[in-house]
Amino acid sequence: MTQNEIISPKSVLDEKGHPYNFGWARYPLFFYDQGSLYSYKQMLTESDRYIIHSPTHMFIFEIKDDGWLGHMNISIISMRDKKRSTQTFRTIMPFGSYQLPVDSESGSVRWRGGYGLRRRKKTRLEFICMDKGAKIIKADIPLFGHNRSLRGALILTPQEEQQSLVTNQPWRTANKAFRYIRCSPWYFTEGMMQFGSTEIIFNRGSAWGIFDWSRCLRPKADIRYWAVASGMTDGKLLGLCVGYSWADFSMGTENGFFVDGVLHKLDQVTFHIPLSSMHTVWRFTSNDNRLEMSFQPHQERIDKSRLFFHNSTRRQVCGFFSGKVQLDDGSIMEFQNLTGFAERSRTQF
Repeated sequence: MTQNEIISPKSVLDEKGHPYNFGWARYPLFFYDQGSLYSYKQMLTESDRYIIHSPTHMFIFEIKDDGWLGHMNISIISMRDKKRSTQTFRTIMPFGSYQLPVDSESGSVRWRGGYGLRRRKKTRLEFICMDKGAKIIKADIPLFGHNRSLRGALILTPQEEQQSLVTNQPWRTANKAFRYIRCSPWYFTEGMMQFGSTEIIFNRGSAWGIFDWSRCLRPKADIRYWAVASGMTDGKLLGLCVGYSWADFSMGTENGFFVDGVLHKLDQVTFHIPLSSMHTVWRFTSNDNRLEMSFQPHQERIDKSRLFFHNSTRRQVCGFFSGKVQLDDGSIMEFQNLTGFAERSRTQF
């Protein structure tokens, strides 16, 4: 399949607010004017997600505005056993009140939330963009799952030669719908999070960060498969991002591998999920025979939400990826036990 690589800045919307300029890019070259989507704001979905992991723990921070329902979700996963703590703060009909930036390279998010006036004043999360692509995550949550607190800060530092997988995709069955996303699975991470009486320390060189950024005018229904991971292989930082949905990927898939921050683009990737159980080994293959990969599940998180016209279910399975991939220069890179997760999400509005 011939894909359309974008190499110069392009708007994802024309002067009438209709999506166009579909394809993929190695850098955040796309841009859009959110004001032109004002009449469709109830159909606009915006989300920022950060996945931080070390040999012992994985943290997932996600802020998402689905129009009718928004949430701030934080998960702490132990990679040594099957323990997990999750806290979700929901907002009914946020309609842009999270003030998520339209640019993935600038703009910060500062959020206060919780249940009850007293706790709302004390619960804080910040996602701060710094110079040269660095990001800072700050958390101060007095009451997090099982009445423990979560406090600390993490610094995400990019590779020196950094590329991302950026796509702008349409839907064949919904003329106004589009998905504009960026995935960057190559951050060095350092910092500390205090969870109750436990200090969880992330050291540069053994802790990694993944940035997943999405802005879309959604269709009435969608099913999406997506997987991401990162880690060291033969002294190189390897990251992966693969997935597909009901969107039209003919001009650019969201599949690629990163070696020390440099993108090696893949065509179509298929998830082979066992029908018997999502907790057994998955397989991944590509139509160009460049990828052979397995996924060993570790534990699963199921997230369901329903409000008015909004109905979504997401099954998120964290675990370890192993296999081999053919890079753009024809060489083969083998990898073992990259930490990440795979998910299947279904939405209907």
